[in-house]
Amino acid sequence: MILSRLRVTAGLAAAVCLSAGCASPASIKPAEVTDERTGMTVGSLDKPIELRQGAAQNSVVIDRRISRAYLGPVEWDAMGTVSYGLWVHVLPGRDWQFEDIKAPGAVTLSLDSGAAALSAIEAPKLAHGPYQPVGSWGQTQYFRADVDLLKRMASSGTIELDVKAGGESVRFTADSDARETLSRYLHARGY
Repeated sequence: MILSRLRVTAGLAAAVCLSAGCASPASIKPAEVTDERTGMTVGSLDKPIELRQGAAQNSVVIDRRISRAYLGPVEWDAMGTVSYGLWVHVLPGRDWQFEDIKAPGAVTLSLDSGAAALSAIEAPKLAHGPYQPVGSWGQTQYFRADVDLLKRMASSGTIELDVKAGGESVRFTADSDARETLSRYLHARGY
């Protein structure tokens, strides 16, 4: 009897470890919540997509010397009126000091189909945002998006974000997993 319980416990532990071990950037999945303050349904990813500058590596520990960027799609559904946005968060390291990302032309999204300057928007005032800033010293802004842009991102082999810093442009690149993540997000949204 004790041996039987040990086997069941060991089997459950193995299943939990296996599922935890499979957590990777590719396992980022869509999330949908209802905002308790507005009643609005918000569709996003569980966590934003990290974009890397040059040879910087993804890491659980944030190295304050290296700049980082994050983005995530957002769908706001207010009783059938649906709108979209891109959440962008940039963390300056010691290598760059970013200009105000709300300024026109400060952030450009580059895809296989070409570059698109992003326009800042005011997001709906929610009790909790769909994504949390990774670092308190960074800048966060929502940008205008639509289904067509999200589809272009999901079908693009390369997703890059150019952010102005002191007259120069700093390029951040998403891993190849971002394409699959965005495809799953669109599928979950019904596209």
